[in-house]
Amino acid sequence: MMQVTGAGNGESRIVLTKPVTLEGESDIDYTAPNPLRLVLSLFKNVMPGSDLSRFQLPPIFNIPKSQLQCFGESVYCIATDMLSRCNGGKSPQDRFIAVTAWSISTLRPVIFGVAPYNPVLGETHHVSSGNLNVLLEQVSHHPPVSALHATDERENVEMIWCHHPSPKFHGTSVEAEVLGKRQLKLLNHGETYVMNSLNLLIRFLPGPGTDWVGKVKIQCQETGLEAELCFRSNSFLWRRGNHRSVKGKIFDSSSLQTLYEIDGHWDRTVGVKDISNGKLTIIYNAKEVISGLNAPIVKDPKEVWPTESAMVWSDVSQSILSKDWEKAREAKKVVEEKQRELLRERDSRGETWIPKHFTVSHSKEGGWDCSPIQKWVPPAPIVVPL
Repeated sequence: MMQVTGAGNGESRIVLTKPVTLEGESDIDYTAPNPLRLVLSLFKNVMPGSDLSRFQLPPIFNIPKSQLQCFGESVYCIATDMLSRCNGGKSPQDRFIAVTAWSISTLRPVIFGVAPYNPVLGETHHVSSGNLNVLLEQVSHHPPVSALHATDERENVEMIWCHHPSPKFHGTSVEAEVLGKRQLKLLNHGETYVMNSLNLLIRFLPGPGTDWVGKVKIQCQETGLEAELCFRSNSFLWRRGNHRSVKGKIFDSSSLQTLYEIDGHWDRTVGVKDISNGKLTIIYNAKEVISGLNAPIVKDPKEVWPTESAMVWSDVSQSILSKDWEKAREAKKVVEEKQRELLRERDSRGETWIPKHFTVSHSKEGGWDCSPIQKWVPPAPIVVPL
């Protein structure tokens, strides 16, 4: 499903496409011809260990949306209301298990050989899904830092993310470490859950593929509960058993006693076993949660901000969808040159760019941190049909 709003009416165009779901399924073919050969040719002059955060991809390697939209989709494009389950848990342990399942639900398959656009400074993405209002802003360009604020006033739930991807080339692979923290606040219970993000591994050899890898730690200081989750990848095609596997435990941080064991695959099902009685419960079913997802639609075009991601990149996205690569290159060049021009203007006036929706801080010890300026995210002119 694709929506193009405003084309031909003298209005700015807004291009929205369906999110990628399980196994990279989509109603649009994003795959470039012979992607492995193209990718290897792209990196032939890049040295192992190089930082790729400033690396610009030609449009043939892009999917028609920015990284800002992809971050947002992992929150608002979901077929099951996982947040309500978090808030509705009767005990601290019930809520912690639900938060763990929600954390897993934010993972999405990544298509090998293509990537979203690098967001421009000040780019925003504002979408509502039911009572959940989500707002993202690109608060830094070099290095790239994205901030997310999502609120549900009915459930009294708040989400604050700060993401800083740092991709590096390793010869036969690219690994993007996603720095920053995620917070989920269940305000009715006075609980804040803090967690990190996984790394994205893009593997060229021995077989091309993409995987989310690494360890996620989830902590709730108010209840003293913690989780440690390990996400693994198999680089060997003949050993598929651990592909997209997740294993871990939930434990009491004061006594270090393990309360639950977690085991499964994030693209299939994940179960939790109660150590006290051996009972096994399925807490996450990927087919139910991230299949058949709908693309957002524009409810009120006049209320869409000029900084909206789907508007900033609309000409590039439309050209990619039409496979008009020359036009896509020109349109992408226009967006990037405008970014450089604005930077030159600020430098000439001695101005420093200030984010509109977040207060941003940075330190060597704590890295990047983003705090929303507004208490509640307002309803958006772009909505996800339920």
